[in-house]
Amino acid sequence: MQRDFEHRKVALGDCGRAYGTSCVHEHSCVRCPLLRTDPAQRSRLVDIRDNLIARIAEAQREGWAGEAEGLKVSLAAANAKLAQVDGTIARRDTAVGLGMPTFPEIAGRETAPETDPT
Repeated sequence: MQRDFEHRKVALGDCGRAYGTSCVHEHSCVRCPLLRTDPAQRSRLVDIRDNLIARIAEAQREGWAGEAEGLKVSLAAANAKLAQVDGTIARRDTAVGLGMPTFPEIAGRETAPETDPT
């Protein structure tokens, strides 16, 4: 079925998991390598990163070392997703128009004029 190969739409972009498969990340998509972040969601990703920084500070202040370490993993993933989105935006903004090739350019040859055999 076609839908088994389609991408799932999630809050930050598209998930590459096939329909009917479980998510081992329990929807913590910022850590998932299958998430392709939508550049339009960059500000939301920045908010997530800022929230993670605040939560890490709270965990360290309260002495929750294990919680802080887990949040640091999520922060590293959020920073990587931000870098990925920034790269996508930069490539999109520097795209070059290549034009439309003509048939002789595609075929790579020209036809020879016909000669009269008589």
